[in-house]
Amino acid sequence: MDSFLLQASIYLAAAVIAVPLAARLGLGSVLGYLAAGIIIGPVLGLVGTETKDLQHFAEFGVVMMLFLIGLELAPKTLWDMRHRLIGLGGLQVGVTILAVMTGALLLGQNWAVALAIGMIFALSSTAIVLQTLSEKGLTQTNGGRATFAVLLTQDIAVIPMLALLPLIALPPLPTLAADGSVQRPGGAADQGHGDEVHVAMSLVEGLPGWGFTLVTLGAVAAIILAGVYLIGPLFRFIHAARLREMYTALALLIVVGIAFLMMAVGLSPALGTFMAGVVLANSEFRHELESDIEPFKGLLLGLFFITVGAGINFDRLFGDPVTILGLALAIILVKGVVLYVIGRAFKLRGRDHWLFTLGLAQAGEFGFVLISFSLQQNVLAPAMGEVLLLVVALSMLITPLLFILYDVLSRRMGDQATHQREADKIDEQGPVIIAGIGRFGQIVNRLVQSSGFKTVVLDHDMETIELMRRFGFKGFFGDPTRPELLHAAGLGEARVLVVALDEPAAATRLVAYARRERPDLHIIARARDRTHVFQLYKAGANDIVREMFDSSLRAGRYVLETIGLTEFEAAEAEKIFYRHDRHSVRELAKLWDPELSSSRNQAYVARARELEKELEAALLAHLEDKESAA
Repeated sequence: MDSFLLQASIYLAAAVIAVPLAARLGLGSVLGYLAAGIIIGPVLGLVGTETKDLQHFAEFGVVMMLFLIGLELAPKTLWDMRHRLIGLGGLQVGVTILAVMTGALLLGQNWAVALAIGMIFALSSTAIVLQTLSEKGLTQTNGGRATFAVLLTQDIAVIPMLALLPLIALPPLPTLAADGSVQRPGGAADQGHGDEVHVAMSLVEGLPGWGFTLVTLGAVAAIILAGVYLIGPLFRFIHAARLREMYTALALLIVVGIAFLMMAVGLSPALGTFMAGVVLANSEFRHELESDIEPFKGLLLGLFFITVGAGINFDRLFGDPVTILGLALAIILVKGVVLYVIGRAFKLRGRDHWLFTLGLAQAGEFGFVLISFSLQQNVLAPAMGEVLLLVVALSMLITPLLFILYDVLSRRMGDQATHQREADKIDEQGPVIIAGIGRFGQIVNRLVQSSGFKTVVLDHDMETIELMRRFGFKGFFGDPTRPELLHAAGLGEARVLVVALDEPAAATRLVAYARRERPDLHIIARARDRTHVFQLYKAGANDIVREMFDSSLRAGRYVLETIGLTEFEAAEAEKIFYRHDRHSVRELAKLWDPELSSSRNQAYVARARELEKELEAALLAHLEDKESAA
């Protein structure tokens, strides 16, 4: 027990120290976890042989992550992704296998070994990539969705890969170990009970092909039926106990039970839990499941990354650094070229294209699984397996640096990065121009059009424009910040310009340009936060709407009504707050300094405090007047 507590303390301390440092330096949490593993493993030698066992346990974090992703994808959404799953994902896996296999053949490997190596390196790191996409807020971008589709296809492809490896295995050459046990080329001694355990854990061992198929389909059907008919009653049963920890226990039971069932029928546990998540995506218990699983997922993924770093064999690496590092870089380069070509063929452009290319260029955690299985099946020699393990680990270690490179390229490309497709020819003009048609802009557009006024909509996201057109709304593809497109849309004669762009800097530039061109134009702009309000105010916007301000006010009014105010009193308090906030913004805009953060601007802070006291006094006076009148 003492040893276990010591090891747990070492792992947790390494994570607590390294990860915040990496995040503060802008390197991301994944690189922090990997660095923590390297420090406590190869550098300081604080952890050792238990790392591999921990890695098998920590890989369950990937299973939980795919379950959570499935909860976000309703079956209809998954069906809509079918072209990307089959096209992007299938093509990536197939072409990468052929490319890496060709390289291995040129290096003198036989076809079976080359095929195994191709399959190992065709996979990317689901854990690192999805964690980084989530941290950087890139999951819902075109590049993020394409990346996820490929990762999901790869997870599915692991199943036929595991089935294929025994078919290409070389005949084993058993030898006698010193203790008299049989030593197979995979490296594990046969003590006479390993196979029995395997059979006990498998529901398909020894079945004919048709039996294997029936059991597999039955397991899949069981998961779907349980998700539809069993989970609801189970949650209601647990709810009757009034014990919060039981919700967590049930959530873990769902994930662990499905993972075990999938392993028992020879399928990927990650695939099974993802499927279960999709089935439960429309359930009323979805958010409960997410909140219960999320902490476990984060800790296990962090532990997995630490074990990857701790498991790097630096003695072998330093024994032949040029070859091993060269192979890792070659794999990244080959996969990058394949991904770049496929991304171009599927019309990914700019930032999305580079995210797709750089995000998937590494090898993945399932590569460890395939290498281990290949050694057991005598497909790979032990010495080669050790080299391949190092190459996989190094490529995963390089991945955070690839995302940093993506950030650099993204900044350099600026706002033109996603606009390489030729813009639409704008053949209409109207009194209202709406620049940006996301969640904010589409509401404005619907209200104005429904009131009988014509709008001209511009947006640089082709998918958004096409979605609008399917619902009967016309829009033009193009960068709204480009002067020629604005003038083609009628900037010279328009009465109102609505700036609803997602990118704050682009919105500010657009407001400033439109104000220079048309001093009399009424400009209504969407702001991300108060600092952005000040920027837009100085750029010349007439009316500025903060993204969450009006909805937050309405929520606050509901709170006041619930705790005792009448609807009229709450509405009056809302109006007072609204008017005072507009006055405060104008006052603070005079003191705002773009070169100085608000917290360090003494005059700004002092005036903000004064205005807050004025607000409190105004609201209290309003409530006292109501009480005296009553």
